[in-house]
Amino acid sequence: MSENREFQLGTIGALSLSVVSSVSIVICNKALISTLGFTFATTLTSWHLLVTFCSLHVALWMKLFEHKPFDARAVMGFGILNGISIGLLNLSLGFNSVGFYQMTKLAIIPCTVLLETLFFRKKFSRNIQLSLAILLLGVGIATVTDLQLNILGSILSLLAVVTTCIAQIMTNTIQKKFKVSSTQLLYQSCPYQALTLFIIGPFLDGLLTNKNVFAFKYTPQVLFFIVLSCLISVSVNFSTFLVIGKTSPVTYQVLGHLKTCLVLAFGYVLLHDPFSWRNILGILIAVVGMVIYSYYCTVESQQQKASEVSPQLPQVKESESDPLISVDNGSGMLSDGVGSKSGGKCVMILLAVLIGIICVSVAIMEWNAAFQNWICEMYDVRTPDTHQFYLQLFLFHIILKK
Repeated sequence: MSENREFQLGTIGALSLSVVSSVSIVICNKALISTLGFTFATTLTSWHLLVTFCSLHVALWMKLFEHKPFDARAVMGFGILNGISIGLLNLSLGFNSVGFYQMTKLAIIPCTVLLETLFFRKKFSRNIQLSLAILLLGVGIATVTDLQLNILGSILSLLAVVTTCIAQIMTNTIQKKFKVSSTQLLYQSCPYQALTLFIIGPFLDGLLTNKNVFAFKYTPQVLFFIVLSCLISVSVNFSTFLVIGKTSPVTYQVLGHLKTCLVLAFGYVLLHDPFSWRNILGILIAVVGMVIYSYYCTVESQQQKASEVSPQLPQVKESESDPLISVDNGSGMLSDGVGSKSGGKCVMILLAVLIGIICVSVAIMEWNAAFQNWICEMYDVRTPDTHQFYLQLFLFHIILKK
């Protein structure tokens, strides 16, 4: 009973960490790309992976997890495929409209279901299929606007969907096949992912933006957000492998659409982005789909567990029974680190640290904006550039002293 609770705590912590870290990095990258003009997404991702590898190397040195080498060819192929899928997704966004790109992301779930059914003989009940259809309908209503098609963009989107699905399925199967934890797999695959994106990143970013990442003007503000983005990415990458290992690729995609809804809601509440009744309706439908999906996954997980325990009943084939909040006792699942208890604690510690970083960063930005507005209103000046503002304030202070 205690193992069941510990595993459930670890799963809930992994899902919470994934949601919070992903939404946080979207907010950070939005400031970096939209406000500060750093539009080199693929190169930034390679830096994310490099920082993740360095962080895991420090964790290994501190003996927070055990290094477990396994099939080098499998790790290399997996890492390169992951890097290529990220590059293809960025290319898909660059050569397609935003609406078609959202359709591409929606296609990942049906493609994953199809691949797992054909090649892994995984069964998805009608209830699960119905809940996924409701979820995709809701996210589609909330996010898909225009659908401008072109041949090159469609080919890139197709390749992006296929490579992403295969990479996420491999994340789950490699952990189970080689009995490695999410941390061990991430540590060994990170160098190959980072190297792949280091090579193709500047070229892809230059193709999409007509700018050179090495010629960009790196101000202290840009560097701050790059460092912040890289730090948050450690939690994003760790939680991605953790969630897929503890649940399934389809459940991870369902969680991803929950993040999309949260980002839309955040944009409306805090950033005052345009929001319509269509967005609200779509988010509500998507949430209903997620609740139904989690409910039926939980029910089927209990049924499968009962059938496996009973010796009279024949063994049931693997089904999609990995809910958003699992009730499995952890048998067959991989604990991360030295056990489910320590894994759950590790996830909770990372979550607390991440929330602290976000709160401090938001507080600094809010204080900075409020302070600038107050000074500008007091002296009836307008200085949009932060560094120019503080330079003028410093000079004004010197003049007053004199």
